[in-house]
Amino acid sequence: ERQVEPQRDPAGRREEQGSGGEEAKRRSGVGPQGSGEVLLTVEGASLAFGGVAALADVSLEIPVSGIRAVIGPNGAGKTTLLNALSGFYAPDTGSIRLNGTPVAGRPPYTIARLGVSRTFQTAQVFGELTVLENVAVGVAGPRLGSVLAALAGAPWTRRAEEAIQRQALSLLVAGGLAEWAARPADALPAGLRRRLEIVRALATAPRLLLLDEPAAGLSPAEIAELDAYLIRLKTTGGPSVVLVEHHMDLVMAVSEHITVLDYGRVIASGTPDAVRANPAVIEAYLGAAA
Repeated sequence: ERQVEPQRDPAGRREEQGSGGEEAKRRSGVGPQGSGEVLLTVEGASLAFGGVAALADVSLEIPVSGIRAVIGPNGAGKTTLLNALSGFYAPDTGSIRLNGTPVAGRPPYTIARLGVSRTFQTAQVFGELTVLENVAVGVAGPRLGSVLAALAGAPWTRRAEEAIQRQALSLLVAGGLAEWAARPADALPAGLRRRLEIVRALATAPRLLLLDEPAAGLSPAEIAELDAYLIRLKTTGGPSVVLVEHHMDLVMAVSEHITVLDYGRVIASGTPDAVRANPAVIEAYLGAAA
């Protein structure tokens, strides 16, 4: 991978959505063209590490619903973009606005409180906690101190803890993980551990969910399950999603709009069919697989 940033872990315009069959309509859910409302706007964002551009004049709009994918070669700036959107990096120039509020340079916890949640390339779960406890931590958020007091036996917090447990279990049911609720998170297969991380990210009731390569390391069967889960998420009123992913079958199946980065620059942005046929994208990334 072309590394242009520390190991810590783009100008897109909305296009009219073409008509398709019933299956395409079912899978698309309510996409950016469905509502016309913009949740997050990036304008001219640039960021360099040691003089090497990780993002170069990136602009895009994220709608209030649906799934937008961001793809590109390794080192293209995809994770850097997610880090900028979630507050881990501040762009050197340009702006990022969430519902009109400037958020570029704000710390991650502030952006999280404004409704942005994310996952990382490596699934980050609390392995020693149960699956239910992992999600309860996400539900608790700022109330975590009260939850810990409840676990220690403080009776005045029991009611709050029970409400959090009920909400966490409801999220596990929706995510297909209820049968694993009492098991340690470390006992989950890789695909379910990835899904647990997504469910926990959803526990904060975000308006924007950033997914960084959620299919990495998964088997074909696990990727198919992830595909179905993401489709279900967006067709049942889930948050707007920005999906960074290398598995093109998954990207093409779940996304209404795709933005392609190469060396930190946007080289294409459009519907899956338009991007798949774009000569610049084929040359830089898709190759013969297109």
